[in-house]
Amino acid sequence: MQRILVNQKSIPQTRLDVVDSAPLAQGQARLKLESFALTANNVTYAAAGFDIGYWQFFPSGVDGWGIVPVWGTAEVVETRSDALEIGARLYGFYPMAEELVITPQSAQGGFIDAAPHRAKLPLIYNQYTPVRSAAAQDDHLRALLQPLLATSYLLCDWLQDNAMFGADQVIIGSASSKTGLGLCRYLAEPKGRTYKIVGLTSDGNREFVQSLGTCDSVLTYDQISDIARVPSVYVDMSGNSDVKARLHDHLDNQLKHSAAVGLSHWDRFAPAQKLAGPKPEFFFAPAQVAKRRADWGPGVIEKQITAAWKRIASDAAEWLTLQVQDGVAASEPVYQALASGQADPKHGFIIRP
Repeated sequence: MQRILVNQKSIPQTRLDVVDSAPLAQGQARLKLESFALTANNVTYAAAGFDIGYWQFFPSGVDGWGIVPVWGTAEVVETRSDALEIGARLYGFYPMAEELVITPQSAQGGFIDAAPHRAKLPLIYNQYTPVRSAAAQDDHLRALLQPLLATSYLLCDWLQDNAMFGADQVIIGSASSKTGLGLCRYLAEPKGRTYKIVGLTSDGNREFVQSLGTCDSVLTYDQISDIARVPSVYVDMSGNSDVKARLHDHLDNQLKHSAAVGLSHWDRFAPAQKLAGPKPEFFFAPAQVAKRRADWGPGVIEKQITAAWKRIASDAAEWLTLQVQDGVAASEPVYQALASGQADPKHGFIIRP
């Protein structure tokens, strides 16, 4: 079985590893991956692997090297479980590898992996949803967009739940990322909104973000001083410490909240910073899911998320070009391009193991 290992201390460094397939114990099932997506989100998983626990999902057994989780679709090819039959297809959280062995347990219209090492990890990452055989593009768009746009939607819901923290503008760092562009889109949907949407991005991606038409203004990282000094919220997808420091200095007490979401600029992240204005707080999407489940009951927020990401996926062909590659080994150059910030935001990368 082929898999990609990532150096936990130098996350752009990868290596292709080959191990024997694990034998199935009673109650387990073997899932062969059909396809999975690679995005800047996977770089965040690696960068925050120790802090949030992403390295714990799929232990590699190799000291200093971890397996980065990906979202994708797999087929049951062997089973010793009464819960899953051979041929079933499941969408969910997988290793960057050819296969995964799970201990399936029925839960809320799908399954969870009841393996002991995953018991204390966030439920949203342990759920596997049955999906029908369909056009490959449907699988690809789901893996590319559903996880990222779910975060986008939950961010928007969280901001609305907190009355935008009293802000007159929402500033999105790394607005060219799919999570960033999704948040811009959802923030732009309410009619009669009273806040402005400001997208921050690199000079090379500015035209792309502007073309989407969801921001009231799009500025590059060297134009932070042009941002209006009015009550603001900053939603940071990049983790770029220099950008964050300059924005905090510029807005100071006009910054009402600073949310840390992603680490696409992981190499420019400084964990300990003295900043003007409020201390940044990490936004953890599963926490907002848990809150809404408590507020509204099970299943409601999940239906809203599904409807929301499908709204954006419906016109994805206008702004997203699928790049499909075969073989686990093809993951390495794609992941490295994402980790180095060289990937084109207009491309959606899919690996078929």
